[in-house]
Amino acid sequence: MKVVAFKRELQGTGASRRLRISGQTPGIVYGGADAPLNIALDHNALYHALKKEVFHSSILDLEIDGKSQQVLLRDFQMHAFKQLVLHADFQRVDANTKLHKKVALHFINADVSPAVKLHGATISHVIADLDVSCVASELPEFITVDLANIDVGHSIHVSDLALPKGVTAVTHGKNQTVATASVPAGHVSAEATAAAAAPAADAKPAAKGKK
Repeated sequence: MKVVAFKRELQGTGASRRLRISGQTPGIVYGGADAPLNIALDHNALYHALKKEVFHSSILDLEIDGKSQQVLLRDFQMHAFKQLVLHADFQRVDANTKLHKKVALHFINADVSPAVKLHGATISHVIADLDVSCVASELPEFITVDLANIDVGHSIHVSDLALPKGVTAVTHGKNQTVATASVPAGHVSAEATAAAAAPAADAKPAAKGKK
């Protein structure tokens, strides 16, 4: 994904305010062998890019004055109540740069799981992203969580995830819960309804006694 930026010579609160008024967002690029560089980006382009998941978890091609370099979005600041990006930080990377980054989780196959199909359960997503460690060339855009086999009362943990090659979860010794399946209070599954109806259907009318 390509991002276009320009060198920013003026610094300070006043300069940043004037930059934002002109429709641009101040930022910085750091890391690697080069010195940190102050940059400016088109605000609207950056604002819409931030809405895309891929922008947060992919290596970006940052073009500054016609020269391109690979970077990773590290941080950004939004205005408290306006739709305004105040600042953005980018880190220079290469294929061998070791990264620690949050990656989004994509949940699939909930509708075919025993929990949903047989019991009408609700599957709760406990976390939406996962801290991972890997080199830049192996950074995934997202991690898939397959819910096809989850049943009522069961959970999926980080240790159950099929992580891409070269990617490890940063869990700090905790096997964090990713998703759980439970039946809402007062809900009766299709199986339970059928089981309750069967004895009533099989019951024979009691014989009438002679008068």
